[in-house]
Amino acid sequence: MRRVTVFTVAAIFASCVGFVLAQAPATKAPARAPAAAPAAAQTPRYTTPPLQNPGFAPGRPLDKIRALYEFAAQYPEVLGYVPCYCGCESNGHTNNDTCFVKRRDAKGNVLEWEPHGFGCNVCIDVGLEAMQMHRSGADVASIRTAIERKWTPTSHTKTPTPMPPPRKK
Repeated sequence: MRRVTVFTVAAIFASCVGFVLAQAPATKAPARAPAAAPAAAQTPRYTTPPLQNPGFAPGRPLDKIRALYEFAAQYPEVLGYVPCYCGCESNGHTNNDTCFVKRRDAKGNVLEWEPHGFGCNVCIDVGLEAMQMHRSGADVASIRTAIERKWTPTSHTKTPTPMPPPRKK
């Protein structure tokens, strides 16, 4: 009987210790300096108006939506060659960039946001994938190929997006 009691007390003690350790904050590893980004990535190339909620719920978390709109503003040469698969070509969209940016001035600054991209999960997911690939170093042609490979088989439509220029050798 004593053995069972000792075992039970030990099991309860171990469970309590495990619970307490699970609640304690983890110690942080020493912070490493982030990799240096190109100067162009640190300073916005184009100005943008404030991003306003268009009056409906965002399709994904708001921080991802904001990051994607900013990416669309700063990198039209990426999303401008990425097709969208939600059917928005019926609204005049020609690529994934036009899901987020409605108008630019002659210098490329964003004058007006396109609210459609705020709530469309397909537009957002395609844009986030392109943004992630670009940030990992992929070129526009590779991004386009990967997006088409993933989205074309499952979609009945896509925007009439031009092909990117040939890769530089």
